[in-house]
Amino acid sequence: MAAICYPFRHRLYAAAGLPPFSTTGPAEPPPRAVPSSHQPDLDPFAAPALGLTGPGAVATARILALSALDEHGGKSLVVIPRPDTTSLFGLAEDELLDDDTAGLFIPGNLDAALAYLETELAIRENTGVTQARRLLLVADPDGETDRIKALLDRHPGGVSVILLGAWTGEQASVDDEGLVDASPAMAVSFPERLPAMSRTEARDRLFSALVRQRQDQKPPSRRRSTSRRP
Repeated sequence: MAAICYPFRHRLYAAAGLPPFSTTGPAEPPPRAVPSSHQPDLDPFAAPALGLTGPGAVATARILALSALDEHGGKSLVVIPRPDTTSLFGLAEDELLDDDTAGLFIPGNLDAALAYLETELAIRENTGVTQARRLLLVADPDGETDRIKALLDRHPGGVSVILLGAWTGEQASVDDEGLVDASPAMAVSFPERLPAMSRTEARDRLFSALVRQRQDQKPPSRRRSTSRRP
């Protein structure tokens, strides 16, 4: 029943498939190899589930969430429970309550976020939807790890989760200097050192990303259709 309370537009946005886009461009090879300067693109969807630990975990979650909004905002939906938007971006309880951006959904708490994802993925499964926005949950698991595991097991590939807290699956530890300690499979998805990002900077980037998304959205035509005589 919790999912009934969510704006219906979010489910429609999440179910709408959009064409991919390319951000590649020509690049000149450097005159000599400088391995430390290579910064791989951060992929928030690199793993179905990733637990972040260490003093740099929160900053890393900010960067990954913003990457999903900046680089994948046209074809993904980022779901962040309200308490986590406060810790990650410093949002107040009354901010972005009626946001019209398709790329971000802020339910009231983790229970509501999981109920939304369970309902959305069940609808996709029952209707045979294959082309849809990718779903990303960024949250503190807050004792819901079993429910999150069940969601991932039931809908493999249907949703990715980035968790700030205890997680028995894939993990990455980030220290206070941004150095990442992860499995070899995950390490290739991170730069050697992640930049620090404060809540203030993350908040500014969040609002900038949302403004760009609103500008990219085409409003529906309000013109009435009228019949014409030949």
